[in-house]
Amino acid sequence: MSQFDTFKHKGLRKQLISKLSQKPGVGPDVITAMAGIPRHIFMDSAFLQFAYEDQAFPIGSGQTISQPYTVAVQTTLLDVKPLQKVLEIGTGSGYQTAVLNALKTKVFSIERQRALFKKAQAILPKLNSTAKLFYGDGYKGLPTFAPFDRILITCGAPEIPEMLFSQLKVGGIMVVPVGDGEVQVMHKIEKKGEDDFSHTAHGEFQFVPMLPNKQSS
Repeated sequence: MSQFDTFKHKGLRKQLISKLSQKPGVGPDVITAMAGIPRHIFMDSAFLQFAYEDQAFPIGSGQTISQPYTVAVQTTLLDVKPLQKVLEIGTGSGYQTAVLNALKTKVFSIERQRALFKKAQAILPKLNSTAKLFYGDGYKGLPTFAPFDRILITCGAPEIPEMLFSQLKVGGIMVVPVGDGEVQVMHKIEKKGEDDFSHTAHGEFQFVPMLPNKQSS
């Protein structure tokens, strides 16, 4: 990784991680995972100089790489354990995927923008990622590989896709930003039983919208 992760990159990343560690709602294991991920390799060249700012930036196809603090909070809420199966809806740049992978989870990530899917396919192997990437409709999840211990949605959902509830294990956790405006509320959903779910809200965040469900052709 040294050929594309320079001392300068590492220094800037250390500064960002130090700032994140001071913020509320961020777990130490997540901080450790993010400290090892070179965010700049997931960004377009025009934004490289800002790679370690705590901001979201465009990545093409109308999508963004999430603000690092948002990634840290979502991942902390997900409360993953090693070897758990995690479904990520919205691979995007692949940065969040890499963070989940660094936490030693089995990541299944789905992206419906082909250009972003191809980019993530090219970048993640450079980090020795074991994540399995899929091009498809996030509203449908991945029923073939269900159930999952954790489900993470990385885009603003006007409502939680119904099919995902059945793909979550009993005892599992889903984290999703809900809302159809410019600001969404982060929800943590815990599956207590087959038809028993608890919901808690964890502050406001900004995400690009989850794209409408594809119609069968």
